[in-house]
Amino acid sequence: MTGRTPPLGDTDGLWRAVVAAAAGRCQCRGTCGKSHEKDGGRCRTAHGDHSHHGPVRLSAAPADPANLLLPAHQAAALPKAALAAWCPACLDATTRTARKARLAADPPTAPDALF
Repeated sequence: MTGRTPPLGDTDGLWRAVVAAAAGRCQCRGTCGKSHEKDGGRCRTAHGDHSHHGPVRLSAAPADPANLLLPAHQAAALPKAALAAWCPACLDATTRTARKARLAADPPTAPDALF
């Protein structure tokens, strides 16, 4: 298996195009909470690198952190220009941060009392 093996669902080449545009490297610039300062402000994780969990597989996901919370069918309809390559660690951390920001901006309403 090569470092650039695409996911099974990449039938139209969108993942390959996003990862190629990112030069095979995570495009996070600190939205995950890390400054990536030592790496010029951009995450250094590349597709196929090895971590303690095994080989790193980049994902093509919305570049705008707010769009990471879109339903899957809406995120899948985004154009290539609105996508970025994300390593799992940065994608998870950025999604958590976006979720917290959404909850802070629009807290859930209290349920109605039954009695």
